[in-house]
Amino acid sequence: MDEAVVAALFDAIVNQRLAPGTKLPEAELCELFAVSRTVVRQALRRLAESHVVDIRPNRGASVAAPTPEETREIFEARRGVEAAILPLAIAAAGRADFDRLRQRLRAEQAALAEGNHARWVRLAGDFHLALADLAGNRVLRGFLEQLMSRCSLIVALYERDEPAHASCQHGEHERIVTLMELGDAAGAVAEMEAHLRELEGQVRVPAAPPA
Repeated sequence: MDEAVVAALFDAIVNQRLAPGTKLPEAELCELFAVSRTVVRQALRRLAESHVVDIRPNRGASVAAPTPEETREIFEARRGVEAAILPLAIAAAGRADFDRLRQRLRAEQAALAEGNHARWVRLAGDFHLALADLAGNRVLRGFLEQLMSRCSLIVALYERDEPAHASCQHGEHERIVTLMELGDAAGAVAEMEAHLRELEGQVRVPAAPPA
């Protein structure tokens, strides 16, 4: 039963209906969702495991509010994980794998052409996970999935006013695959790092969460 509460709260947070630092009182959530306190606590714990919600003793739960330092560390960790994934993916990839990656890129381009931003965001994220799957290291894949969740939350909460340059980001994915096909691991890693730094540059984290 907590799945519905988790989904509703997560959607409200990433769509900025609940601002960073907003308190999430158990009693009010019980009334809002017409569920027991046990269900609410389970939902909040699950969100805390994904670092979407903070739970502190004697202070209750609140929407996570990543600090500038945490944001820097999260993106830094992601760059390191993806730099480890790419050489493994290149070594493992065959012609059929590159064909599938190119098919993914065509789907991204189609979503952009249709103006379907939500679909493009999902496909762009799946591209990174596809590289991790190709690398064949489940530990690195698990790290990446968690870091991507936290990056997505940060971007959703703190994205700058100007729109993201989706077409440019799609072009970066194209260049990464091209370098992979050439067997240029160093070039692909450098392009991925530039890609992730561009993503990090799209966010402006306030020094302190709002009241």
